Amino acid sequence: MKTIDILCIGEILIDFIGHEKNASISETKNYHRFLGGSPTNVAVNAARLGLNSAIIASCGKDGLGDFIVDKLKDNEVDTSYIHRASGLPTSIILVSKSIDTPDFTAYREADCVIPEELVTDALLDLSKIYHTTCFALSKNPARNTILKGAQRASQLGLQLSIDLNYSEKIWPDRKKAKEVISEYLSYNPLLKLSIDDCYRYFDGHKSDQEIFDYFHALGVSTICLTRGKDGVTISDLDKGLIHQDAIKIDDIKDVTGAGDAFWAGFLYAQIQSKSLRESISMAQKLATIKLQNVGRLPDMVGLKNIFNDLV
Repeated sequence: MKTIDILCIGEILIDFIGHEKNASISETKNYHRFLGGSPTNVAVNAARLGLNSAIIASCGKDGLGDFIVDKLKDNEVDTSYIHRASGLPTSIILVSKSIDTPDFTAYREADCVIPEELVTDALLDLSKIYHTTCFALSKNPARNTILKGAQRASQLGLQLSIDLNYSEKIWPDRKKAKEVISEYLSYNPLLKLSIDDCYRYFDGHKSDQEIFDYFHALGVSTICLTRGKDGVTISDLDKGLIHQDAIKIDDIKDVTGAGDAFWAGFLYAQIQSKSLRESISMAQKLATIKLQNVGRLPDMVGLKNIFNDLV
């Protein structure tokens, strides 16, 4: 019996998000503390949508690690598979508040120390979706743990998922990054990436068709490309191209975590056997709510809020 809807594996950390709007890291004077990490955000968002989510991750045996575990428990995310690393501080990221792609500086320690023994066949058997990120794959031992888990998850029939949130600041060796990511993509995950991710990944501009052709050739059936104000395009080997315009927002307060909200909504819809177009609508609505709030999704978020006014 599948009791875990989404099993996230990857980084848990603290986002210190700048208080001053549209200020660079060098210009920011004050920061507010938030639970962070892309797979962490997906796990929390999924739980707030009523799904059962769990996370395999690592943080320090320190106050920030305690904060992370407490916040995850408050949001009803299963924390049974979090490793508390001795002698390593919890990872943190300083993030500028921006309506565009935010500036960030990462201080990584405990997040990449994920033991292989946490990913068991018994846990995978309980799960429907195995989700990770490019960020999480950028360092060992987490990389090896995630890849071995992905191979077993695929063999056991799970749907894999990845947010290809590549950044050269996190993973300077682009050639190695492509090798590692290609291995993960060979298991045919649902692939989410932004146009900014693509520019960093390819170190230059590519057309949508070039992007889709590249990732389909690596074994991916469904590619979801987000383009900010220019909407979302999915390329699916069976359904073809599906485009949906962006939802107009008058007041964008913070873009940090919007992609994670989008993807949690998309995965939620897929678990509910919704069509790809319905999945985009669900994802866009959730991302829209996040863009209008700093930090996590607000407490009033529930299924009725998300489905109201869907196009």
